[in-house]
Amino acid sequence: MKPVIAVSGLRKTYGSGETAVHALRGVDLVVQPGEYVAIMGASGSGKSTLLNMLGCLDMPTAGGYRLDGFSVAELNERQLALLRNRKIGFIFQSFNLVPRTNALSNVELPLVYSGLRRGPRRRRALAALELVGLSDRAKHLPNELSGGQQQRVAVARALVTGPALLLADEPTGNLDRASTEDVLGVFDRINAQGRTIVVITHEDEVAKHAHRVVRVSDGLIVSDEVRRRVGALA
Repeated sequence: MKPVIAVSGLRKTYGSGETAVHALRGVDLVVQPGEYVAIMGASGSGKSTLLNMLGCLDMPTAGGYRLDGFSVAELNERQLALLRNRKIGFIFQSFNLVPRTNALSNVELPLVYSGLRRGPRRRRALAALELVGLSDRAKHLPNELSGGQQQRVAVARALVTGPALLLADEPTGNLDRASTEDVLGVFDRINAQGRTIVVITHEDEVAKHAHRVVRVSDGLIVSDEVRRRVGALA
């Protein structure tokens, strides 16, 4: 089975000469299907740059990256956009929901971009909302939902295309403790169903739910630890 993420010697340098900033200094990382990985690091460690590389939002200065078998460096801008739409489900700290659009239509958006017809699109969006426990909120606008519910809508939107990778950037950063536990519970359930999740976080409480924790410092991976996650059987 091919890895979802296969990164080798990844480097990213901003600027040149004496003012050059080496954000990534040669990162190697492999994530297999079904893994739940937390990437942690202090501000300036390189974890946000790594997120941008993994999400195909920026290109490395050097090194290789294969996403679900596709060599990212060989793709043009249009192909990269298609790869992002079909292979990656993004979840952001700020939810990024369309304010005047109900939950169902927000979840449908990636399928609209992919050209799927309305009937199948709606069925898949409803199934994704049910998966995150919000099928009864399908017609609600974002301002009629709690922060935790809004993030769960965002998770449903990320899931609806059936991506190879869920990539979450500080997904609980704007949530209270109860909402955080709700969202992390959703992550646990969908990972148990075989979804591959990579979450960027600085919170130990979030990282506890992952079964692998990768720590980044000064543009390098300094530790890669497999550990028992919250709720795992002894």
